[in-house]
Amino acid sequence: MLMKYSVMGLFSAARIAGAELSKLPVSQHLRCLHTGCVSLAADKALLMKLRKSTGYTFINCKAALEKFNNDITQAESWLNEQAQKEGWSKASKLEGRRAKEGLIGVLTQDTSAVMVEVNCETDFVAKNDKFQQLVKDVALSTMEHLHTKAQGKGGYMKSTLQAEDLANLSVSGGSSLADQLALFIGRLGENMSVTRAVCLSVPSGWKIGSYVHGGAAPAVTGVAMGKYGALVVFQGGASDGSETLGRKLAQHVVGEAPEALGNMDDLPSGQSETRLLPQALMWDASLTVAQFLQQQNAKVMDFARFQCGEASK
Repeated sequence: MLMKYSVMGLFSAARIAGAELSKLPVSQHLRCLHTGCVSLAADKALLMKLRKSTGYTFINCKAALEKFNNDITQAESWLNEQAQKEGWSKASKLEGRRAKEGLIGVLTQDTSAVMVEVNCETDFVAKNDKFQQLVKDVALSTMEHLHTKAQGKGGYMKSTLQAEDLANLSVSGGSSLADQLALFIGRLGENMSVTRAVCLSVPSGWKIGSYVHGGAAPAVTGVAMGKYGALVVFQGGASDGSETLGRKLAQHVVGEAPEALGNMDDLPSGQSETRLLPQALMWDASLTVAQFLQQQNAKVMDFARFQCGEASK
């Protein structure tokens, strides 16, 4: 009798196992017959890896792996294609939704600098490492555009790019920023915009100071990110302290929000002074910016300031 019940138990277990196997895709079913279902753990590891590398949902990652028999390279490529297609659709649907959050990105290289603004709907998405990667992509593409435009030209060059100009810039891999933006809209599910950029190229002997304020530690390197940013073009100053001087001047521009440069001999017009040079120095109100520059044997020629969201007001 014991033998009878044991055999019946084995048949019951076999039926249950068979039912579970029948739910698996054919490729996994066959592998399980040969490996004792060890591959299920590997599939889970692939799922976690794909989820981490792309940021897409577990459901979408699982579907992609099943579609391509656990080929993670093909799965990721397919996910990106689907996200981009979905992104274009979402972009048209979300177009009316206001995107006033986001980040300012600043990138400096020798005698060149760019400052970009990329917007999204919520600060939660702005802190996402995928969104920060988009900001970096925009900054790098803008810098490449600047290098191409400034090649073979001397002197000072400043240009401003608006959304329609930026959309046509290329990113690594040959796609446009418009395509890249659609990809991230599809991935993160919010309205986003590559809003504006300023590009600066200076001749030898000139310097560019930069400062970014209000950002958490970025997940990507090489591009400073925050809610406010400034670039200052200047000459002079101590050769061993010009980087510090440039940063302090850019910090003043962020904090005091001047609207024009002014002249070195301009007198302050009161607390509402909007010209940079006659403004009281942010860290020493007893001096104007012009007086401080005279002490440093330096001169400011130009500046640019971005505040996240101000362009969409």
